[in-house]
Amino acid sequence: MESIVKTVLRSMSNVNKPQRTFMAALLTTLMVFQGKATYRNMSRYSHMSEKRFSRWYSRPFDFSRFNSSIIMLALPKNDRIAAIDASFISKSGKLTEGLGWFYNGSAGQSQHGLEASLISLIDLKLNTAFALDVRQTLDQKNKTRVEVYAEQVVEVAPQLQEQDVLYLVGDAYYSKEKFVTPVVKAGLQLVGKLRVDADLQWFYEGGYCGVGRPKKFDGKVRFEKDLHRFEHVGSLQEGIEVYTKKVYSKTFKRAINIVMLIQTAQNKGRRVLLYSTDTKLDAMTIIDYYKARFQIEFLFRDAKQYAGFTHCQSRKKEATHTHLNASLSALNVLKLEDQLLKGSNDRTVISIISWKRKKFNQHLMRKLFDKLGLSLSIQKVAQVYEQLSDYGAMAG
Repeated sequence: MESIVKTVLRSMSNVNKPQRTFMAALLTTLMVFQGKATYRNMSRYSHMSEKRFSRWYSRPFDFSRFNSSIIMLALPKNDRIAAIDASFISKSGKLTEGLGWFYNGSAGQSQHGLEASLISLIDLKLNTAFALDVRQTLDQKNKTRVEVYAEQVVEVAPQLQEQDVLYLVGDAYYSKEKFVTPVVKAGLQLVGKLRVDADLQWFYEGGYCGVGRPKKFDGKVRFEKDLHRFEHVGSLQEGIEVYTKKVYSKTFKRAINIVMLIQTAQNKGRRVLLYSTDTKLDAMTIIDYYKARFQIEFLFRDAKQYAGFTHCQSRKKEATHTHLNASLSALNVLKLEDQLLKGSNDRTVISIISWKRKKFNQHLMRKLFDKLGLSLSIQKVAQVYEQLSDYGAMAG
């Protein structure tokens, strides 16, 4: 995996050798550090000084290009979709750039801190997500946050299309016209969730009477009373029925394909509305895509617990951007290395904590062997290195 990382870094023409050296070392450090990923602590697990981390964190680096390239090199081309979501980051102090009030899902309320907006690639066959581009949410004058999220998608869209990704999945928050319209114009189709009382209209399916403008719409969609007008697709499981229909969304100002899930066994009448701006996408695929979206939550969880995602000590937005992306890129490398080691193109289970233990063991042994003048080319040394790499890790 180390050779793939170096190959990708060399292929990035706008990255000079000193920055390539730093980025390779930074990713390695984020895989082995213990405690918090502060400049001083990371310097303890690398050959780089605290000042060097601080200096290079302010330099721009194209993480989305790096992530896209490494995924294309390391993985076969399976069916993939993209997902977008944001995560709250607690931050103390008053002078950090980007501080504001953001929704914290774990607390169920808005809190003062930072927010990171992430676009990820989800491999449907492997059923796992890989980070592509993460950005700190920075409020801009005369722009809503939804418009800022849409700008991020538009900028990353060409790289998504390089990966043959056509669909972007977001939760109900992104179901707004100011988000949907730019995303569709960028060449992507959106899959998401609607309010249960969404304002929708039926398309008129009758004939033309021959007088005046042809009738386009046939009234408001009333979900309970108009159930017979939906197409029944089937059942997901006992008690959940699936219906679908092409309708017009007054909010999005466009035709969409909606999927209505009705739970009849318990909480009779309870419904969930999913949709796609691609009116030809079938109902079951829409459901599968929306379920796959939840893989992005595991990226946030693993990055926060094991890759120092929330540990950036700098107050500058440039340094925060570098730290957030480097954390997720290091997580990508671990997940890709696990996939390559197993040599499987099917769903597997990965333990990030075990991989961090393995990387730390290997890092410590290389340091120790170097001090003792021992080379890994010696068979007995190589055997010890192999045997102790998984010391303390959970069995795979």
